[in-house]
This record gives sequence, C-alpha cells and structure tokens, in this order.
Amino acid sequence: MGPGPDGGAGMDTVRAAFRDECARLEQELRDLTGADLDRPTRCPPWTVRDLLAHVATGVGRLADMLAGPAPERAEVDAAGYFGAAKFTPQVDRDRIDSARRQAPAGVPEVVAGFARAWRATDAAVAAAPAGRLVRTRHGDAMTLTEFLRTRVVEVGVHGLDLADALDRRAWLTPTAAEVVADLLRAGRRVPGWDALTLVRKATGRAPLTDAERALLDRAGLRGLSFGG
Repeated sequence: MGPGPDGGAGMDTVRAAFRDECARLEQELRDLTGADLDRPTRCPPWTVRDLLAHVATGVGRLADMLAGPAPERAEVDAAGYFGAAKFTPQVDRDRIDSARRQAPAGVPEVVAGFARAWRATDAAVAAAPAGRLVRTRHGDAMTLTEFLRTRVVEVGVHGLDLADALDRRAWLTPTAAEVVADLLRAGRRVPGWDALTLVRKATGRAPLTDAERALLDRAGLRGLSFGG
C-alpha cells in the first residue's frame, strides 16, 4: 500500500511498526516482578499494572472495530484523533477507572493479556481488505491505516512511560519511533534531533529548554492532546 492521506507512512510501514513495538513490549514484560507492577508512573494515579491494562485495551480495540460495519467515509486522521475532546475531565476519569478495573493481578496475566490483545489486532488487520474504514469508540470515522497509526503512538509513547517507571533504558523500536515522529513532524524537519529525542520532547516525556521550545514552535510541530 502507498503513503497515507497526509503523505505519511502507508499500511505496510505502520503495521510493521505496530508489530515491532508490541513484540518488544511483550518481551520487556516477561521478566517483571509483582513489585514492578505496583510502581507509580507519570500517568497518575496509574501504576505500571494500570498503565499496562490501558495499553492492552488500546491495542486490542481494532479486532472488535473490524468486526463491525464500516463507515461510508473517513472524517478524522491520526493527528485529529488525538484531539482535546478525548482528554476532558470526564473522559479522563472514565479512562482511568476502566484501566484500574481491568488491571490483571499478576505478571503472567499481564503478559498473556497483552500478547493476546495485540496479536488479535494484527490478525484482524491482516485479514482486512485494502482501504477498510473503521469507527472508533469515540465515533470517529477513520481509515484503518490512520487508526493503526494511533495504536503505534499509544504503545510507543506509553512504552517510554513504562521504561521510565521501571528504571529501564527506553526500548522504543526504530520503526515505531519513525511512525510517531512522522506524525508529529507532519512533513516538517526538526534539525538536530533523532526520532527518539523528538518523540520524548514533543510528547512531554523529556523536559524542554526555552531554546528547544522555540525550535518546536518554529518547526510548526503538531500539538497532540496525549495524556495518560
């Protein structure tokens, strides 16, 4: 498949990034301890356990979406999906409460649940026809490629949150880093930063100096509403 509607990566690239990042996260989960699951994250009040439940739910959504009817036309792209309306206080409360209710008790359940979720989505994407449209739980009509791009953002950026909470080196894969950075850049160049640095700084996962904030402003990077 060719490039996305905004000139970004096409389905083959986005799907490879999704698979790479999910497989890497699954690998990182296998040596967690029960105490690790109770560590706090930068997405309060979530612990590592809660954040993993949120990520597993997020990566698994497409299987159900693809089982439903397709909308007639796409109305939102990946950047538009991360709009402020999805991070109102009420929506945030619902998101937080849902993750805490669904959080598995132990490491084996965490690993199995995440592995099952992302593999079900990958299989559903593989079986979907080219050009398939989906409707999100928020009512957005999107192309499958654009929604899968949002899943790469979710698992990749929250992977940075999890790595920091676990005192591990960031494991963001090169393919996922480029997909997320490409979405943030919107075709613009940000000189001097690699993809990981750009993703960290543009999503609030690393501090910005005044000079760096001015650099982002000059580059015209997209502002994504992206919380916990």
